[in-house]
Amino acid sequence: MTPREYTENMEKNVLSPLAARSAETKGRSRPENKPDTLRTDFQRDRDRIIHCNAFARLKRKTQVFLNPTGDHYRTRLTHTLEVSQIARTISRALRLNEDLTEAIALGHDLGHTPFGHAGEQILNDVSSKGFKHYEQSIRVVEYIEKGGRGLNLTHEVKDGILKHTDMVAETREGRVVRLADVIAYINHDIEDAIRAGVISAGDLPRFATDVLGKTKSQRITSLVSSIVESGAEKLCYSEEVAKAKDELSAFMFANVYRNPVCKSEESKAKTMIEMLYRYFMDRPEKLPDEYKLLSERFDVETAVLDYIAGMSDGYCTRAFMEIFVPKDWERI
Repeated sequence: MTPREYTENMEKNVLSPLAARSAETKGRSRPENKPDTLRTDFQRDRDRIIHCNAFARLKRKTQVFLNPTGDHYRTRLTHTLEVSQIARTISRALRLNEDLTEAIALGHDLGHTPFGHAGEQILNDVSSKGFKHYEQSIRVVEYIEKGGRGLNLTHEVKDGILKHTDMVAETREGRVVRLADVIAYINHDIEDAIRAGVISAGDLPRFATDVLGKTKSQRITSLVSSIVESGAEKLCYSEEVAKAKDELSAFMFANVYRNPVCKSEESKAKTMIEMLYRYFMDRPEKLPDEYKLLSERFDVETAVLDYIAGMSDGYCTRAFMEIFVPKDWERI
């Protein structure tokens, strides 16, 4: 029995009846004739995501605070890792497929724009096609990575990535990632906002902290425990915990996510992205070669969106300066 077969057998005998099993995957867009002797299909997907270019760029993409100077503020990469760990904890406790959960969590934000949701919003506003980061994540793994060949992920992983925000995933593992995403960002954004001096711990709603706890660790534990107690069938919070979570979320939107101090630089980021979008729409010949190929395969606007969405914060700024900011004069 190979290591892969051993793991598949373990999944069959140990996991919950509600768990997805790698041996029963609906498969990949392009069949791969040679199975891996060491890893299941979901484990291979996890590894493909970790080693792809889009995953590496997450370390230079905004979570909430644009271009923070402190070392401890979250980026899109650290957010992704926190989502993965929370989701794995829930899945393990409920005997769901931890490998599938991890793959979905690690891939869920691959399509996020530079400058976080500000970048997503402006691309959605200016594009005739609209723009959603979860749909872009699917484009990344299907058409952009590996020189346009994509990562050829399994159906279950792509479904979980696509549906982690607005829709209900086919698998329990995908639904777990959606819950873990919210748990992660609310709690680490609280920590970052306190570090930035935007709020203090004493500002948090009293009911929420009484129910969930006063520290990040306590709140995460309360939220995760409530989901686990509901069971793999329901995957929900208790009524009291849900109310506390909603109150905490409303507080964060009112005091952090829409706070003028936090958002003071977003208008500049949006201006840069909009100007880059219009520049490349008018001059598609200026796109890098790989995106020219995507424009031929799809259309110019899709390729422009692909290019800009894939930029890190720093790359976006440098591209803007290269195109729109006059260079210093150098005597010959």
